[in-house]
Amino acid sequence: MDGFVTSPQSYPALVLNADFRPLSYYPLSLWAWQDALKSVFLDRVNIVSYYDRVVRSPSFEFRLPSVVALKSYVKPARYPAFTRFNLFLRDRFTCQYCGARDDLTFDHVIPRSKGGQTTWDNVVAACAPCNLAKGGMLPAQARMWPARKPVQPTVHELHANGRLFPPNYLHESWLDYLYWDSELEP
Repeated sequence: MDGFVTSPQSYPALVLNADFRPLSYYPLSLWAWQDALKSVFLDRVNIVSYYDRVVRSPSFEFRLPSVVALKSYVKPARYPAFTRFNLFLRDRFTCQYCGARDDLTFDHVIPRSKGGQTTWDNVVAACAPCNLAKGGMLPAQARMWPARKPVQPTVHELHANGRLFPPNYLHESWLDYLYWDSELEP
């Protein structure tokens, strides 16, 4: 340790499935140290790697795990839930009309006022100015078409997109299990 005190909250554990792949890439599957230790004591995970940090009680000392692997394989869902975050991830955090990456909202390609539904195949990421410009019009009326046709992604496709956006911090013990270069900038 470097002589300064850091809280245990600064030591999340990377959670791997039983096949040693992360449960999720984006957001990265991390557990607070308390959840990791609880799972160790409940015999639900194996510790793969440790931090150089310990937690103590009056009668016990335990090194904090940096990587844990589930003992039982969890079959990932084939199709992800429709959420705002997953939609942005599918569209790579990019407005599908102009390519902007700021002030993202979502736009119904066929507006709800015209019978459009909030589904994977009718909603795209859109920056606020484009969403406002399109308003309640159909793409042909607004002369605005999405760069990519909206479709329901698979979990695999979202994971692939998630790898394009590495988190700000990657502990060195995690690198063997992730598909990001540690030199990448977020």
